[in-house]
Amino acid sequence: MKVTGHPLGEAGPTVDARSLSLGILFMVLVTLTFTGLDACAKYLSAELPTSQIVWMRFVSHTLILTIVTAIILRGRVPYRSKRPGLQFMRAGLMSLTTLLNFMALKTMQLAETNAIFFTAPMFVAALSGPMLGEWAGPRRWAAIIVGFLGVLIIVQPGTGNFSWPALYVLAASFIYAVYNIMTRQLAGTDDPVITFLMTPLIGTLIFAPLGIASWVAPPDLLHWVLLAAMGIFGGIGHGCLLLALRRTPATILAPFSYIQLVWMSLAGYLIFADIPTIWTAIGASIVVACGLYVWFRERQAATAAPPPLTERQSAP
Repeated sequence: MKVTGHPLGEAGPTVDARSLSLGILFMVLVTLTFTGLDACAKYLSAELPTSQIVWMRFVSHTLILTIVTAIILRGRVPYRSKRPGLQFMRAGLMSLTTLLNFMALKTMQLAETNAIFFTAPMFVAALSGPMLGEWAGPRRWAAIIVGFLGVLIIVQPGTGNFSWPALYVLAASFIYAVYNIMTRQLAGTDDPVITFLMTPLIGTLIFAPLGIASWVAPPDLLHWVLLAAMGIFGGIGHGCLLLALRRTPATILAPFSYIQLVWMSLAGYLIFADIPTIWTAIGASIVVACGLYVWFRERQAATAAPPPLTERQSAP
């Protein structure tokens, strides 16, 4: 799983230094836990079917959340959603994103998949027009186009270095962008806790048939531990993301999501002895630079936009 600057909110109110620091700290923890999640999935893919890994990722996540919710919230969970259809579609998109990402991780380096996945904010900027009515200007469109040129540098189509699984990551990035936009649509109607809980639960139900049908017994204790660890990393990561967004506006947190590229590169080298190619480094730099520019322009637009009428002096 990757974090790409969850666009859950706008610029938001001014935050104090302590909230800002805590929000950034939680976002750094998000990048670390999601790196651990992807590293576990890649290691497990050498022995176990992808569908089984995806299913167990959601099963362990659901079990952990159930226990934590029972302890912390003491059963006081707003189980009823005002938009259950949208909740199910959103969770289904996250399930599909996870499947495509894990399929790519089977053969690709962690840093490669992460670099391509950072196109998600650019997809969000492109899709926000038709889906939310928030149209990107010519400068942001130019950054989006250049960012995808960076992806072409990484995947090198038409050469012997081209890897078809890279298209899985690109598709996962697009789907994740739609997932993020749906998250914004739900933010105004459903309690964040129910949105937080429904994602792994629905993912568990969706992948149960495939996971059971493809089940292969894990060969040793380490594989069982890693299957459980995926849920721990996923649960902690999404929990930290929620805490970060409650303390700090998403437009401030977004740049810190790119720290994950560092963790992915380190994990790839230390665990799998993977060294990113020069083309991956160049392409990733372009994608990150364009993503940061899109973030900068969106933050400028959010800051310059006038507040809603209810927040201004009433019109005569």
